Amino acid sequence: MAGVQRALRQTGPALLVARQWAVFSSTASRPSLKLSLGVKIQTGHNVRSLSCSKNWRSQSLPTVTRGDSKLYATADDAVADIKCGYVILSSGFGLCGVAETLIEAIRQRGPESLHSLTAVSNNAGAQGRGGLALLIESGQINRMIMSHLGSNKILQEKYLTGKIAVELCPQGTIAERIRAAGSGIPAFFTPTGGRTFIQQGEIPVRHDADGNVVEYGKPRETRIFNGRPFLMETALPGDVAILRAWKVDKAGNCVFRYTAKGFAPLMAKAAKVAIVEAENIVEVGEMDPNDVNLAGIFIDRIVPATKPSQVEVLKTRSPNDGNGKQAKAAAKSGGSDALERRNRIATRAAKELKHGSYVNLGVGIPTLAPEFLPRGQQVWIQSENGILGMGPYPLPDQVDPDIVNAGKESVTLVPGAATFDSSESFSMIRGGHVDVSILGALQVSAAGDLANYMIPGKMFKGMGGAMDLVSNPDNTKIVVATEHVAKDGSFKVVQSCSLPLTGARVVSTIITDLCVFEVDRKKGTLTLTEIAPGVDVEEVKSKTDAAFSVADDLKAME
Repeated sequence: MAGVQRALRQTGPALLVARQWAVFSSTASRPSLKLSLGVKIQTGHNVRSLSCSKNWRSQSLPTVTRGDSKLYATADDAVADIKCGYVILSSGFGLCGVAETLIEAIRQRGPESLHSLTAVSNNAGAQGRGGLALLIESGQINRMIMSHLGSNKILQEKYLTGKIAVELCPQGTIAERIRAAGSGIPAFFTPTGGRTFIQQGEIPVRHDADGNVVEYGKPRETRIFNGRPFLMETALPGDVAILRAWKVDKAGNCVFRYTAKGFAPLMAKAAKVAIVEAENIVEVGEMDPNDVNLAGIFIDRIVPATKPSQVEVLKTRSPNDGNGKQAKAAAKSGGSDALERRNRIATRAAKELKHGSYVNLGVGIPTLAPEFLPRGQQVWIQSENGILGMGPYPLPDQVDPDIVNAGKESVTLVPGAATFDSSESFSMIRGGHVDVSILGALQVSAAGDLANYMIPGKMFKGMGGAMDLVSNPDNTKIVVATEHVAKDGSFKVVQSCSLPLTGARVVSTIITDLCVFEVDRKKGTLTLTEIAPGVDVEEVKSKTDAAFSVADDLKAME
């Protein structure tokens, strides 16, 4: 498909470098991981083992010889001495920035030669297409540390039947744990995940063949700073990092394009051996030092990339679409009832976005809000995978596989945009530099508790960056945009959430197709402030589990 796969560009000489030495130690392999250490915790009627990821690196670490050439002729040569049980840090977001050439080389070794790998990545690629999904399908990975399972049905099936363990960890926390490992910091405190299953260690990590949970996450040590709970998270190092760069010189200096940065620089710093596949390999001195995103000190092996980049979710617009004209036209003409409800929510959500503000929009209804901004009003859309200044979907001939949003969709950048790695992205988010974050919800409570990532007993895809996005509600206004009731008619605006929380007392405003509530997070109360045309207070009461008061100046929802 034109524009979806970028042709590889080779600018250096043919890489035919014979290797006469091995970087990895060949004297010992990593012992099999035994994650249940016999520690038991009594929780209600359940006694359960705890996972312990205290030190993920192999006891026998690979070594690096300085001064030798970093160039390898092929990816097969570069991964030939990776051992069973190693921890692999795999860069990329969706299929963007994924080291496809190196992953294929690892897959080619087969499970007989290389297995029991622990893989650390934001997600697991796309089933049957690329990324770590290929190693999951081949049975070479038996443990994942990730933030989002995505739509990989093979991974879900293996997870639910005990064939693979999955440690879910918030996206920003993964980035910071990896960054800490590369910086020599053993642990740190973060607000992300406070008063959630992350803090309590309640998220299932491994099931048995019958689907029973046999291993849970590890409870976090908690401390109070400035009246707020913070969780202690430990550094997450790796034995080997695999990453992809647009341009690399023979000293290992790397340049990444747009959102392909992601986790790549962080992972290279956190691994004992970092292997980069390069679309372009150039001589030392051909790159301007000011253009270097990752210094060569962090790179140990360089191989030519032989597989093209891919877009996981291809989204385009036609030249006649403009910016949201189709959605607006559908709203004016009525469209389907569902579309009308969604556009009503998005129209009201757009009023939360002030001119010049920095905003983060969750997937689904929140992403529609910019289409309903007044002409001439500009907001800067932040995407947690590394964009500030995200634009609309591209025209078909504008698709760039290195520019995707948090939904792994192809997008564009507006003039004045910036791209950056995941650590910097979540510094913006946790640090309260984003003005407004709009998210969807499975449930939201009268006190502003939010649940939007998991339904126990059913498959869940993970929290992604949602826990980070709501981690600083005093500085970033959290707005929920959701239909008032679920598809089965069950309540979504509830007195207390029965589903696992994404964040406690974080939501300030709730926008539904029926009304708008303002939340007093300190008192734990709701006030009905706006009501949709054709809706009365009694209908809102009948479809709301939470108690609420009605504002004296109740307004019409526009």
